[in-house]
Amino acid sequence: MEISVPKDMCQLWSSRFQTINATTTHNSRFSTLSLSSCGGAPRRQSMAFSFRTESLFLSPSNKLKPMANASSILCTPSRSLSFLNSSSPFPNLFSRKPPLNAQSSSLSVVASSTSPSSTTVAESQGLKVNSVPTKPIEGQKTGTSGLRKKVKVFMQENYVANWIQALFDSLPPEDYKNGLLVLGGDGRYFNKEAAQIIIKIAAGNGAGKILVGKEGIMSTPAVSAVIRKRKANGGFIMSASHNPGGPDYDWGIKFNYSSGQPAPESITDKIYGNTLSISEIKMADIPDVDLSCLGVTKYGNFNVEVVDPVSDYLELMENVFDFLLIRSLLSRTDFRIVFDAMHAVTGAYAKPIFVDKLGATLVCFACGILYCLKFNYYLSLTVDVWDLVQDSILNGVPLEDFGHGHPDPNLTYAKELVNIMYGENGPDFGAASDGDGDRNMILGRGFFVTPSDSVAIIAANAQEAIPYFQSGPKGLARSMPTSGALDRVAQKLNLPFFEVPTGWKFFGNLMDAGKLSICGEESFGTGSDHIREKDGIWAVLAWLSIIAYRNKDKKPGEKLVSVSDVVKEYWATYGRNFFSRYDYEECESEGANKMIEYLRDLVSKSKAGDKHGNYALQFADDFTYTDPVDGSVASKQGVRFVFTDGSRIIFRLSGTGSAGATVRMYIEQFEPDVSKHEMDAQTALKPLIDLALSVSKLKDFTGREKPTVIT
Repeated sequence: MEISVPKDMCQLWSSRFQTINATTTHNSRFSTLSLSSCGGAPRRQSMAFSFRTESLFLSPSNKLKPMANASSILCTPSRSLSFLNSSSPFPNLFSRKPPLNAQSSSLSVVASSTSPSSTTVAESQGLKVNSVPTKPIEGQKTGTSGLRKKVKVFMQENYVANWIQALFDSLPPEDYKNGLLVLGGDGRYFNKEAAQIIIKIAAGNGAGKILVGKEGIMSTPAVSAVIRKRKANGGFIMSASHNPGGPDYDWGIKFNYSSGQPAPESITDKIYGNTLSISEIKMADIPDVDLSCLGVTKYGNFNVEVVDPVSDYLELMENVFDFLLIRSLLSRTDFRIVFDAMHAVTGAYAKPIFVDKLGATLVCFACGILYCLKFNYYLSLTVDVWDLVQDSILNGVPLEDFGHGHPDPNLTYAKELVNIMYGENGPDFGAASDGDGDRNMILGRGFFVTPSDSVAIIAANAQEAIPYFQSGPKGLARSMPTSGALDRVAQKLNLPFFEVPTGWKFFGNLMDAGKLSICGEESFGTGSDHIREKDGIWAVLAWLSIIAYRNKDKKPGEKLVSVSDVVKEYWATYGRNFFSRYDYEECESEGANKMIEYLRDLVSKSKAGDKHGNYALQFADDFTYTDPVDGSVASKQGVRFVFTDGSRIIFRLSGTGSAGATVRMYIEQFEPDVSKHEMDAQTALKPLIDLALSVSKLKDFTGREKPTVIT
């Protein structure tokens, strides 16, 4: 193949050639373009390109780079290629087709409109609806945020279909009949197959329309935003959040109500009850919907609309934040950021928001050329500088298996970003988000911001730096295990404050009642009442707003206020809450449950003044929460020991895993002395950590010598 390059671009690239020769070879899984110059001095070596959906990977080699999830690579060698131009730095190199899924032909889903055992039960809205016989399946009780299991469990006969039908059986008909529903997901393995099942059951139960993100992609915050903007009756989110993806890993499903918040326990309990007695699935007899193309497909009176997953969410972010202010920061030559999408759903949002709207640097290599969107010009490069160029978007291509990674934005699993930020001459600002885009991690150069500090600092600066809060926040809230940093901000600003159990649904009632604006969890979740989910990109934009506001009057060459400067200033004003969480993942459930029962028994026998080493007990309990809006009660939400100096140790089992039990141990100690604020958290907390391990007998019950993750 021969590709002609415009003269003006050639002059920018190199005077050594006017045309590039490209030879294409391909098979069922890969396409490779070998490029070499023709005219002038030859390049040092030819280059190979490997292509994935709308994304470009270049290696200075004549071999194809090995890539994970090769089945998602799109190959159309006969199409002509459009090279870079100033208005379109990311061309569609190949025509888009739905990626072939090697597993799809082997899937056996009995809950299908073409099942030979089904019978036609009704003509609904001009549709043929089949009744597919089924029987209850054990283990379909939802956890903290939906139903999560291993993919192979969900791929069992009728497993997904049973839960979806049980959901419709649990809702009042007026909540979905002829109504609008939303469907999205984080792009993980099995989403495409599950989406077709959900669409057909929604149609079979009388829904009027379903909005689906293109390719089934839509982040959890975006689903909440779309539900609220479009006034939908609710929405399905296909995600196991921060858990790994792929055939051997995790999948999940949850339902959000018309306010955009996760379904309350009153509904999830009904769903579980119905899974125990289900006998039929109502399945519309319609073909699979092509989710790769935007537009509306009609089946009788039932419509499926495939929508851009970014546009509604982006519009909301532009209404919340001052994008011009943030852009003034990101366009500076002395400020660099890196956002790690972890090959998860925010990869679909990173370029439209951070690059196209806010002017962050995004580099695209082609024939040794760098297009730098931040400065809006081309730079002539050779392959020798390949490793010297830093992109603002890291791992920005959503993959079904997250690139064999664990999409949990913490110091352990976001190690690539951490290494960049702690490296020599690292960027000024770093951030990461998780599988479905609702979590975040914030880093400065060589500096980690704890999630507990992060939400407190956002709240303390929101009114001056974020237009959405120009009248001040209505109230603040945190989950019980989260450190008390936010409490001190609420006290100083004289704002209502709430302490709730872990689980974002507990914030929703407070928001709907007008009592809450900003909230957060120590598990890297931060958000506000702009939607009813935690929101990773929102948190990143909030931090960029704070940094931009602090530097808005800085002239070129003046020292910028950094992330660490903002945090240390906060500590000097409010004191520092040293905080750490120890996660022991996939413990044997029996041992983990016995440990919690042991601790509950210990709590029942404890009294104020009891001595635990150098610490005197103020109180100990198993946290119970009474919702101030509707009076509902949530009990057994975490065992906590609170000491007279404000220190706390807390133990709870996580409900977000898909196998075994995850034991979480939280340690917190308040330090008002500024001279001690820069101590390492693990050093400052060591006496409390040792006490927590001793009190809980964690090693004896779980057999674990050390945690899986420390944050």
